Amino acid sequence: MSVTPLPTGFRLTLDVSTKRLTDDLWFGGTPPRVVRLTEAGRRAWRDLQHGPVASRTAGMLARRFTDAGLAHPVPPAGSIDGVTIVIPVHERATDLTRCLAALGAAHPVIVVDDASRDAAAIGRVCARFGAMLIRRERNGGAGAARNTALAHVRTEFVAFVDSDCEPPAGWLPPLLAHLADPLVAAVAPRIAARAGDTWSGRYTTAHSSLDLGDAPARVAAGSRVSYVPTAALVVRRAVLADMPFDETLRVGEDVDLIWRLNAADWRVRYAPAVQVAHREPTTWRGLLARRFRYGTSAAPLAQRHPGDLAPLVLHPWPTVTVAGVLTRRPLVAAVGFAASVLSMARALRRADVPTDGVVAAMARATVQTGLGIGRYTTQFMAPVLVAGLVARRTRFAAGALLLGPVLTAWAPDRRRLDPVRFTVGRLADEVAYGAGVWTGCVGARIAAPLRPAVVRRPLRIDAHRS
Repeated sequence: MSVTPLPTGFRLTLDVSTKRLTDDLWFGGTPPRVVRLTEAGRRAWRDLQHGPVASRTAGMLARRFTDAGLAHPVPPAGSIDGVTIVIPVHERATDLTRCLAALGAAHPVIVVDDASRDAAAIGRVCARFGAMLIRRERNGGAGAARNTALAHVRTEFVAFVDSDCEPPAGWLPPLLAHLADPLVAAVAPRIAARAGDTWSGRYTTAHSSLDLGDAPARVAAGSRVSYVPTAALVVRRAVLADMPFDETLRVGEDVDLIWRLNAADWRVRYAPAVQVAHREPTTWRGLLARRFRYGTSAAPLAQRHPGDLAPLVLHPWPTVTVAGVLTRRPLVAAVGFAASVLSMARALRRADVPTDGVVAAMARATVQTGLGIGRYTTQFMAPVLVAGLVARRTRFAAGALLLGPVLTAWAPDRRRLDPVRFTVGRLADEVAYGAGVWTGCVGARIAAPLRPAVVRRPLRIDAHRS
């Protein structure tokens, strides 16, 4: 299979999960895998350690590492220009004012008024900042508004920004630099939540569903970062000409676009070094209503992208271990854990990979499985868990499933909110999303977004040699 090398001038930074096992063996990525390097690959890696891509061999190794999630590209500072900013807006003239003030006049701006009732207010804001205004007489949603603007974009790149965002000065050049890679179709910054100092505001500032964390990533379904929101997204205009936003989707149109780009073999990058402020709902009612809406997108996305929306991924032996712990059956837990260690060790030995650290790795995998099961059951079976708290026999399991994921999420940011209020907020957040998923599934008469996926292969051993 032909591999397009990462362009010259790009450097690499290793992912936090990546480990060098031996001189020629690497472990990490999403999903986890082992990669074995040839002698040429080892020489290329030594070159990449000390400088940017300077040869085709180094570029090919860099591409394999970045595609696998073992490393992330660091583009050279460039002079890529030619970008038009597109802002879809419906009402929210005050937010639009803040957004345009933050953007300044460095690039042309197109505002698409998606049938706001007070069209004059939107018009005054655009006139004040010199933004081109396009008016839609019928509300079609953000995707339709963005598509409407594309016919008026003449630049090579388009930057979508929601009206409730406030990008910082100098935000575009670091994102545009990634597009020096001809295989990258889109790149997204980190969305940093901004809300008031209320209970809901402090919660969402720390745990907004739009904030995908501080680690760079290749964006792909089933990976650590499976989507990026179009609250702020830079895209090649030519790509959108071939695959515009799906206007039938009122929610989830950004996820659909990213997954269609993946299916067409384009790369999408998440670049959290750039942070764009996003104004979040300031009340629990607004926050939970939004989470419910997000949940309703699961059904149509599952119909368009079969197999890409598993709410939970289970590996058999770690699942058996968790089941043994929850049911207080230590023998079952011990057998499950021993089997998980042995199956992983056997897979590694077959590939001639050292088995050091297998016990610790499977312990972490078991913990993550338990947390995943807890979050899944909270989202989709909360009444069952609540009922389980009443019965003595099931109280331990129900409590662990409810509180384990919540307290794990609270610990890193415990100074923002006390555990009681965080727990109540987090549970409400998860239940609202799950209710949205259930509603969408019932309406579409499908169950795919509710079905966990079972993966029997413990580890991917790449057959190719880099």
